[in-house]
Amino acid sequence: MSPVCQSSDQGRNMQSKVEPALRLARSDAPTPAVESDRPRFSDVHVDRNPGTALDLDIIRGLRVNRSAVERRAATIPARRTVKKEWQAGWLLRAITLIDLTTLAGDDTPGNVRRLCAKAARPVRADLMASLGVSDLSLTAGAVCVYHAMVPAAVEALRGTGIPVAAVSTGFPAGLSPVEERVREIRASVAAGAREIDIVITRGHVLTGNWQALYDEVKTFRDACSDAHMKSILATGELGTLVNVARASMVAMMAGSDFIKTSTGKESVNATLPVSLVMTRMIREYLQHTGYAVGYKPAGGIRSAKNALEYLYLMKEELGPRWLKPDLFRFGASGLLTDIERQLEHFVTGRYSAAHRHPMV
Repeated sequence: MSPVCQSSDQGRNMQSKVEPALRLARSDAPTPAVESDRPRFSDVHVDRNPGTALDLDIIRGLRVNRSAVERRAATIPARRTVKKEWQAGWLLRAITLIDLTTLAGDDTPGNVRRLCAKAARPVRADLMASLGVSDLSLTAGAVCVYHAMVPAAVEALRGTGIPVAAVSTGFPAGLSPVEERVREIRASVAAGAREIDIVITRGHVLTGNWQALYDEVKTFRDACSDAHMKSILATGELGTLVNVARASMVAMMAGSDFIKTSTGKESVNATLPVSLVMTRMIREYLQHTGYAVGYKPAGGIRSAKNALEYLYLMKEELGPRWLKPDLFRFGASGLLTDIERQLEHFVTGRYSAAHRHPMV
């Protein structure tokens, strides 16, 4: 069994190709679905996660070996590297996974329209031509804004196929009344948002009130309707990696399409150890239900080197299918500037100034 994440029930033997990091504790726990019953999961399609009943035996049985997590996470930047044209290829893939984000108090429709223009053409045309990829029609994964900016973003992105994501439910603290948070979700969906980034009540995690967390996230999922929902766990405020693992599993059981590390407003945002724990939970959920859930690290990812480390992690822990925008996103904006600088260095041999790659 994986030393990183495990349950207190050491005796139960479950059927899976990979020894699980999580074990079901109940004697009447269901066995994984046979192949013919499993949801559709292919290179071009992922069945949406409908959620499951909350199983507190699973949640309370989760354990995390912190030292093992930190050792494993430390190997990612230390032993994996790509250079030259292979690095350029990985960086072009990373661009397609970025949720270009503006969540500032001084956002205006003009700023949002310029960000949307950048999302539609994230790399300068001359660089694309020099790289020989002008025919790729490269775009960012999405544009993420506050609810008030959703109409401007939807209009600016019309015809591009790029979805608008709206942060919701009292972002970033998530402490407004539940009724108001639900109304905010419905308003954003009605305005054209195709993705909703919700924030959980951290107090439910810190007090171990898993039923309340499950009910909250399930209520938000119902309000999202056809819009995909990313559940922001604010991992920097959850105290322990065990809480991160348990909150991740509860959010997926409640029907989350993605689990996301942070709002970007916490003092500690995405880190490789936290990401390792969350991706292991995604892997376990897939093994036991057949449903693939996406992952979004957010906050503090500003360099191309750091982005590559996350891509290595996803490929090693979940496989290459999690290198596509329907299952992986970066919550970042400044990251794109550094990726463009690295691509220009590959083409010209020189690093350009950041102002040559403006975001807005």
